[in-house]
Amino acid sequence: MPKIAMIGAGSIVFSTTLLNDMLATPSLSDSTFMLMGPTEAKLRRVENYIRRLIDRQGLGASVHSTTNRREALAGADYVITVFQVGGMDAFQIDYEIPKKYGIDVCVGQCVGPGGVFRALRSIPVMVDLVRDMEELCPRACLLNYVNPMAMLCMAIGLSSRIRFVGLCHGVQTTLDLISRYAGVPKSEIDFLAAGINHMAWFLKVERNGTDLYPQVLRNLEQPEYYVNEKVRGEVARHFGYFCTESSGHLSDYLPWFRKSAAALQEYCDQPGLGGESGFSYAFGRMMEAKYGQTDYLQYESGELAPRSVEYCSYILEALETSQPFRFNGNVMNNGFIANLPADCCVEVPIYADRLGLHPVQIGRLPGPLAAMNQSNVTVQQLGAQAALAGDPELAVAAIAMDPLTSSVLTLKEIRDMTIEMFDGQQQFLPQFAGRRPRRLHTVRIPEHTVGVDVPLDPALAVVHRFGKLMQNI
Repeated sequence: MPKIAMIGAGSIVFSTTLLNDMLATPSLSDSTFMLMGPTEAKLRRVENYIRRLIDRQGLGASVHSTTNRREALAGADYVITVFQVGGMDAFQIDYEIPKKYGIDVCVGQCVGPGGVFRALRSIPVMVDLVRDMEELCPRACLLNYVNPMAMLCMAIGLSSRIRFVGLCHGVQTTLDLISRYAGVPKSEIDFLAAGINHMAWFLKVERNGTDLYPQVLRNLEQPEYYVNEKVRGEVARHFGYFCTESSGHLSDYLPWFRKSAAALQEYCDQPGLGGESGFSYAFGRMMEAKYGQTDYLQYESGELAPRSVEYCSYILEALETSQPFRFNGNVMNNGFIANLPADCCVEVPIYADRLGLHPVQIGRLPGPLAAMNQSNVTVQQLGAQAALAGDPELAVAAIAMDPLTSSVLTLKEIRDMTIEMFDGQQQFLPQFAGRRPRRLHTVRIPEHTVGVDVPLDPALAVVHRFGKLMQNI
């Protein structure tokens, strides 16, 4: 039976959900689970909970925990990553410093200043991990749940030949919403979705060959539908396609919905992932307070829950049994989406079976969708390069290219904000060796300053003289 290593397994909710799913899968229920994380007390809580499940259900699985990553990886068949570098203290800096400068986010984990800094913290850890995998379990498949998904997967793809896929649950959960908006049971909907993580698009939504989009778009004109998904609804009304991510998260990716108090009031006034300011940070603090000091797992019944919507257990089942499973996953864009760069990360349909993971070639996205994706791909590319190279100036460039940030701040404000974030997170950024972006001061122009006389190319002199002439008319 397979050996499954989970890196970051001290996560009380997410890791236990995935582990429950795997124990509830017959082909995985006799696996060896290696739980790894930096905090032994958290690992023990999860290990003891899983052991009670195994004993109560009479399963053949075994579970062990370790703070040694290499021990966890040695001989693994599958590696699942769910870690968070810096924890909530780093997330607080990701949220509060940009907010001070006027950047208001709902989630802030995958784009913008917070997303870039989460990548700067996490990518070195991920690169070290895949290098260990190349030595200790080179045939293993890596399933990554760590955000920022696209930047992490891009770094893996640029650093290693390890088999990997990045996993999210936006497609599954959005399909529930589309089912309600179309008035059709979820099980009867055929769909095609592709794009980038948290900004993929339902390109086709059909039932028995009949296009359901006209009904979805008609309902988006109705207040009782539109009010639930203002940002996604507005994007779909203007560009014709529904996004796979929540309105709140999508609003972080675009320049139109959070750039002013008026825009926030108009489009992001719904609670939670409808657009609430700082929702993910507040939710993280709430979970920390609820579970950080109490071992609530000891009060669990020991009963297996039904498998969740997370793809993980279904993918491993397909790889183990050759029972095909189709899902949407994040991989390097080896021609799968023709009008996005080859060296970026894309989210496309993938088929899993015993022979491996088989991404589907999509072709070209509709122009406006590719353009919205590309505006974020640029940030992701620069962010991944900054983390890999330890270059603070690339970090400034990545944040400067972010659509929301650039709609609110000047370049100098962006640089000053980035320096402040570096100052607050140096302990999580060893690859920069204490370096931070250059501080540029404002060039003060005294009154009546005359510009330096610069000789012009003769071919341009005529144009220059014409401009002077027009000023005097």
